[in-house]
Amino acid sequence: MRTIVVSAVNLVEAGTLAILRDCLSYLSTLAGQGEYRVVAVVYKKELADFPHIEYIETQWPKKRWLNRLWYEYVSMRKISKELAPVYLWLSLHDTSPSVIAERQAVYCHNSFSFYRWKMHDWIFAPKIAMFALLTRFIYQTNIHKNRYLVVQQEWFRQAMAKMFDFPTNRIVVAPPQRKAIGETTSHDELSPEVSFFYAASPNSHKNFECICRAVEMLNTKQLGKPFSVSITLKGNENKYAQWIGNKWGKTPNLQLVGFLNKVELLRYYSQSHCLIFPSKIETWGLPISEFATYSKPMLLSDLPYAHETAAGSSQVAFFNPDKPEELARLMEQLIVGNTSHLKALPSLQYQEPYAPNWEQMFNILLNK
Repeated sequence: MRTIVVSAVNLVEAGTLAILRDCLSYLSTLAGQGEYRVVAVVYKKELADFPHIEYIETQWPKKRWLNRLWYEYVSMRKISKELAPVYLWLSLHDTSPSVIAERQAVYCHNSFSFYRWKMHDWIFAPKIAMFALLTRFIYQTNIHKNRYLVVQQEWFRQAMAKMFDFPTNRIVVAPPQRKAIGETTSHDELSPEVSFFYAASPNSHKNFECICRAVEMLNTKQLGKPFSVSITLKGNENKYAQWIGNKWGKTPNLQLVGFLNKVELLRYYSQSHCLIFPSKIETWGLPISEFATYSKPMLLSDLPYAHETAAGSSQVAFFNPDKPEELARLMEQLIVGNTSHLKALPSLQYQEPYAPNWEQMFNILLNK
């Protein structure tokens, strides 16, 4: 049997863990057919436990970055020798390990190589600023050992091809599989108050301050109609959140609602008139595709990731994420009942290589 190895020691939560589970779920079925042996190098087996798969568990690499680098570029080479011959080694988390395999591939999650950080990132989130600087070098190490790179969007394919001089016909676009998130055919009754909503983690690149400044601007105007803005930040999560909370926590019409579980998130989606998404960098931007199922207005960063994720949506307008006055102007139009600025976006047709699911992904990676 040919051996497939999936390395994912850094994937333990949220969207990246879902990718690991979906990947191993498919490989479990493939291994059950008897043609391939599948080995998964993971943080803990219980995070993604599937039949017909062999597991190598290790928590040591995640304790610190030096451990992770040693494991990727030293320990995994030893593992690849012990498992030899390896037909395909798929790294599911950005790094291209030093291994011996007939073919390699890497799933590229992080788009921070293309993040235009500012000084306030160093003040409030130095780890993110440092990561933005280092991601390029992380990707660059061993990148040309890969037969394929895997990304989630077309803009990311083009950007990676240009930055690393990697052929576009060896970069697979694999958009996240859209799954039902709840009932979207009927909405909760919307209140007369026009409500805006932003769901994101409390990190500096999520650009909460753009919304806060826009609300400040709107509060100086006589709009004649009530409005409210809810953001998923409490004001005590980290330095950045504390800055937002201290500066804008008592701003009229602005509600800091903090983290929401899935049920609460769906309720906000259903009850809100409009989604705002000012993030400055994303690999995908999941709230955009989730909210799009409600066919309600969305005001989004005028950046490539948002244009792709919102493709096919019916009511969208874009603004410069560095210009809160543009966002305030779009919000004001919605508050007074003017929707002429909202446009329908055409669906996106991806060029090959393209993998809408894991079966087609491995057909490409295994050259089936």
